[in-house]
Amino acid sequence: MDKRRLGASGLEVSAIGYGCMGLDSGYSSDISRAEGVALIRAAFERGVTFFDTAEVYGPFTNEEIVGEAVKPFREQVVIATKFGFRIVDGKQAGTNSRPENIRAVCDASLQRLGVDTIDLFYQHRVDPQVPIEDVAGTVAELIRAGKVRHFGLSEAGAQTVRRAHAVQPVTAVQSEYSLWTRDLESNGVLDTCEELGIGLVPFSPLGRGFLTGEMNGGTAFGKGDLRNILPRFTPEAMEKNQALIELLKLIATEKQATPAQVALAWLLAQRPWIVPIPGTTKLHRLEENLGAAKVVLTADDLTQIRAALAGIDVAGERYPAQLMATVGR
Repeated sequence: MDKRRLGASGLEVSAIGYGCMGLDSGYSSDISRAEGVALIRAAFERGVTFFDTAEVYGPFTNEEIVGEAVKPFREQVVIATKFGFRIVDGKQAGTNSRPENIRAVCDASLQRLGVDTIDLFYQHRVDPQVPIEDVAGTVAELIRAGKVRHFGLSEAGAQTVRRAHAVQPVTAVQSEYSLWTRDLESNGVLDTCEELGIGLVPFSPLGRGFLTGEMNGGTAFGKGDLRNILPRFTPEAMEKNQALIELLKLIATEKQATPAQVALAWLLAQRPWIVPIPGTTKLHRLEENLGAAKVVLTADDLTQIRAALAGIDVAGERYPAQLMATVGR
């Protein structure tokens, strides 16, 4: 697979990464730990060198799966993990980016991953109680100590990115970005990344599965699946959002590709420093996703897509109101 550099940092990764969260968190996954390890290794065998996890996934167990999986080829891959949530009795309980917690999370993540250095350490969500300068300064200390290589931010607003970058260069911003979530194009984050030489890592690049074209108003999700509480996944919203799927299917037919591949190819075509991290628990979906790197969208294709998107109103917010308040700070 082709490689990309995350902005001006020099950190080189596969053009498409692998988001590991869904292996045991967020969705109604029923695969075993051994199957998760095997899937990560299958991704590596197919050219993926960028794996994304976090302490809060599980919590804690996801990092262990990733660590076990990449052990045979640790030096050939880039591992991203995250700090910044308060975890109480195995559940997320608000944010915590106090310096002492960042240090503690770093040490615990290193142990769970079984590595000497975290390649990319993201603040998972901006903590309104801790100045971003203190967060960036703490990660800078960890970089000087050799425990971390690169600093990242997740779901941060443009001004927060600028303030952090002034203290410790930000290598990557991770945010939701896809054909049905294009906030970054209007809120200044995309422009800020371009100006400062910061890479962008879109999570949920397939709209949490919706952009595969295989969901509709009758789709049901398993117990504990995050999509059960997301406004965009109500039956009414999914029916209204089928207009976007029809667009993807039309282009996919022309390109002899799948809707998912077109959705990922669209992201890759936006900027050369964008690296999406789709997740899956199925090998054939993994192979389908990676095939997107070979789908070429021309300038005319992109113009056609943009024009069509202008006439499509996406129904439903990304998150419930209380969670929407935590993004873009």
